[in-house]
Amino acid sequence: MSITGKNSFRLFLYIGLSCAFAGGASLLADEDDPAAVSDPAIAAEDPDFQLQGEFVGLWATGENKSRKFGLQVAAQGNGDFQILEYTGGLPGGGWNKWDRRWWGGHRIDNQLSLYTKGLIGTISGNSGKILDESGAEIASLKRVVRRSSTLGSPPPANAIVLFDGTDTGEFQMPQITADGLLSEGTVTNRTVGDFQLHIEFMTPYQPFARGQGRGNSGVYMQERYELQILDSFGLVGRFNECGSLYRTESPFENMCLPPLTWQTYDINFKAARFDDAGTKTSPTTITVRHNGVLIHDKYEIPNKTGAGKPEGPEQRPIKLQDHSNPVRFRNVWLIDNSSDSEGASPCCTESQQVAFTRE
Repeated sequence: MSITGKNSFRLFLYIGLSCAFAGGASLLADEDDPAAVSDPAIAAEDPDFQLQGEFVGLWATGENKSRKFGLQVAAQGNGDFQILEYTGGLPGGGWNKWDRRWWGGHRIDNQLSLYTKGLIGTISGNSGKILDESGAEIASLKRVVRRSSTLGSPPPANAIVLFDGTDTGEFQMPQITADGLLSEGTVTNRTVGDFQLHIEFMTPYQPFARGQGRGNSGVYMQERYELQILDSFGLVGRFNECGSLYRTESPFENMCLPPLTWQTYDINFKAARFDDAGTKTSPTTITVRHNGVLIHDKYEIPNKTGAGKPEGPEQRPIKLQDHSNPVRFRNVWLIDNSSDSEGASPCCTESQQVAFTRE
């Protein structure tokens, strides 16, 4: 008996839901153990890790014909996936900054079955397709691997190198891995006023972890204001997610890349001003680019964030927060603008303000 149309659609969903755990056991197969993997070679053994990532497609039919879209496919453990679709392309790569749609997904062996209302699809390796209820293919998918346009930016001549793979004496008791990466949980020996900072970070792969337990760290400027680091790949970018000024201001858009991908923050920070009586006369102002894309533009921070130190006129260090997740850092450098704050240059050069390198 042949099965067509809506019956085939329902059967596809039934098979996907029933067999999600039938083939290809996950490397991290215990949902009560949100283990963090910081080695890409180990994570690559997990079939869920192999399927997650970013995809772009083009609608072939209907009112959206020839219109581009993007998918972010995030592993949730044991074959489960959460998928967010963006109209126009991926964040920082064509998304119209308004329209999004959630999909569900389950892995069967080495193939991902995905679905949303009225549509189904499959992804295998670096490609995929989307079908309508009749079974007709209406879009094809292609994996893209993006990297920040400021990744590997060399320190300018006037920069202070905070970390270059070795102990430069700039951090207090730094924990450096065997492959020359800086671990979370340290503060700078020097204190800072106005500055520019370039820092590269990588969140671990934690498919079973959720929320603030998933790749959590942060850059605490003057130990007062936290720019959140979190594995927020495939989320909407709320005020406590990656790129946010923690619980104070959400990023313009969520530029978080998949876990175990090197990412960048380029920060231009102007400290608050105080008069002789200790009264604040102007707020802290910050501009941030995440992976080369502007996510905060001269935002005035009203007060310290989260567990930050109280505001005050004195300079304080930069802290890389320890939140019990193995977040790694590299290529960290600083330009001190304290003596010429009014003439501070932007956080990155014009050539570095491109959203991403080519997909």
